[in-house]
Amino acid sequence: MNTMQTKYFDLRDTKRPVNEIESQIADAAAILRRGGLLGLPTETVYGLGANGLDSDAVRKIFEAKGRPQDNPLILHVSGAQWIPRYCVDVPPLAYELARRFWPGPLTMILKRAACVPDVTTAGLDTVGVRCPNHPVALAVIREAGVPVAAPSANISGRPSCTSAQDVLEDMDGRIDGIVDGGPCAVGVESTIVDMTCKPPRLLRPGGLSLEELEGVLGHVEVDKAVLAPVTAGERPRAPGMKYRHYAPKAPVTVVTGAPDRSAQEIRRRMRSSSGIICFEEFVSMFQGHKVQSLGPSGDKMTQAQRLFDALRAFDSDRTVTEIFAQCPDNRGIGLAINNRLKKAAGFHLVDADEATVIIGITGGTGAGKTSALRALEALGGKVLDCDQVYHEMLRDNRELCAAIGAQFGDVFAEDGSLDRKKLGEIVFADRDRLEMLNEITFRFIRPELQRRMRETPCLLYGIDAIRLIESGLATMCDRTVAITSPQELRVRRIVQRDQIDERYARLRVSAQRSDDYYRENCDLELSNTAESAEAFEETAREFFEKLILQIKEEKQHGREE
Repeated sequence: MNTMQTKYFDLRDTKRPVNEIESQIADAAAILRRGGLLGLPTETVYGLGANGLDSDAVRKIFEAKGRPQDNPLILHVSGAQWIPRYCVDVPPLAYELARRFWPGPLTMILKRAACVPDVTTAGLDTVGVRCPNHPVALAVIREAGVPVAAPSANISGRPSCTSAQDVLEDMDGRIDGIVDGGPCAVGVESTIVDMTCKPPRLLRPGGLSLEELEGVLGHVEVDKAVLAPVTAGERPRAPGMKYRHYAPKAPVTVVTGAPDRSAQEIRRRMRSSSGIICFEEFVSMFQGHKVQSLGPSGDKMTQAQRLFDALRAFDSDRTVTEIFAQCPDNRGIGLAINNRLKKAAGFHLVDADEATVIIGITGGTGAGKTSALRALEALGGKVLDCDQVYHEMLRDNRELCAAIGAQFGDVFAEDGSLDRKKLGEIVFADRDRLEMLNEITFRFIRPELQRRMRETPCLLYGIDAIRLIESGLATMCDRTVAITSPQELRVRRIVQRDQIDERYARLRVSAQRSDDYYRENCDLELSNTAESAEAFEETAREFFEKLILQIKEEKQHGREE
C-alpha cells in the first residue's frame, strides 16, 4: 500500500491548557470523520480506528493490518445510549451489563441495525459493541460523532500494541494519525460475550472476567474457541476466534501447570537459543537466556499488562529461535492471558502437571541403586545414568573437553581421549581442583540430560547420579530418593560385585558421603536390607508404583484447585 505521513497527537499530559487538548482531539476526530485511519488508546490495547459506518474507511483497516476479511470488527461507542442506533432486538440484560461494566473492557455481540455495513461485521447479522474506559478514546469518539470500528492496532498476526510506540512500529506510514494516551492499563483485549443466544456465550476472554459476567448473567457458556483452535471451515463470530493471533516470529510453546512445575519443565526443554517468558520468581532459573518477566505468579493484572510487551520483545531478537512461556491458571483474568498465550503458540502446549515424571536416585556405592533403577525400568521408565552420560560426553562433546583442557592442561591423548589416570592424579590429590572438575561437569551434564529427554520422550525417567544434590539435578526431579543400606551389607555387595578385597571395599565406602547426608537432602529414603538384588528390586518396584501414583494424584489435585 502507499505510504502516508502519520500525524502524532501527544495527549499523555492532561495538565496542558484545555484549548490545546481540545484542538488535538478535534484534529484526531476529523481524521475519522473524513474516512481516515487513527491509532487510538483504550484501557485494553491500542486500536486502529475508522468510521464504522463508512465501508471504504473500514476496508482501509483490513488493508493496513493485512487482516482477513472474514474477521469481524468491534464498534466503539461513548455510552449505552448509542446501542439502539446500531443494534436491534437488544435484550434487557445487555443494558444491565452496560450499566455495570461500561465504560470498560466488555464487548457485547448484538443483532446489527441496517446502517452497519457488511464489511464491518464480515457479513454477519450481528455486531460487537463496546464503550472503552479511556478518557482520550471517549473524547475522540464523542467529537467524531460516529461509532469507531477498531481492531487492535498491530499488523495482523503480531502481538497487540499496548503503547503508541508499538503502534508506530507497526503502522507508521500506513495510517493517518496516532493518538498517544500513555500505556494501556489492562493489557489484553476486551471480553466478548454473545448476547444473541441463550445462555449467553463467552467468545473471547479479556479484561472482564468470566466470574464477573456470571455475577450478572448467571451461567455463561464458554465457546470452544477459547481453549482450542477453530477449524478451518468455521466462520468466526467475533475477533480473535479463528486465526493465529498475538504471535512473535519465533515459535512459542506454552507450558501450563503449577508454576514451579512449569518452570522446571521449561528448564528441562530449553536450549541455548531459547527465549523464556516466565513469572518473576523463576527468572533466576534461566540465567544465560533471554528472559521476559510476566510479573509475580500471583499477580494476574501485572501479567496481563506485560504479556504483549514480552511477546513483542522477542520479535527484535534474531538470536532467539524458540520461546517457552509459563501460563497462569484460568481463574479471573488468567483465562484471557491463557487464551492469548495459546493463540500465540498456535495451541502448541505442554501440560507440566501431565508431563514426564522424573525421579532422581542417589546413594552410596553398594546401596542398591542399580536394582532400584531396574525396578523403574520395569515400570516403563528410562534411566539416565549420569556417570555413563559424562563418559559419553568426554568422547563426543568438544566444548566439555575444551573446558577440562583449559582448566587442567594436557590431560587428553593424541587420539582425543581423556587420560583419566593423569586427570585423576591432578584432582584426587587436591580437593579444590576436584570441585573445579565437578563444577565443569555439572555445567554440561544438565543440558545434555535435557537434550536426551527431548529426543527420546518418555512418561517416566530415572536420573541416576551419586552427586544428584550437589549438581543441582535434583531441581529437575519430581522426587529425589536416597537408596541407603547398612555399611556391612554394602561392603559385602561391593566385594562380591567388583571382585576386590574387603579392605579396599571398606575404603571405598568410608570415602563416600554418609547415609545421613542423603536422608537429610533427599525427599524420600528407600532402605535396602534385602539379602538379594532380586528381592530388593521387588521392594523397589512396589515403592515406585506407590510414589508415581502419589505424584500423579498430586498433579490432578493441583489442576482441580
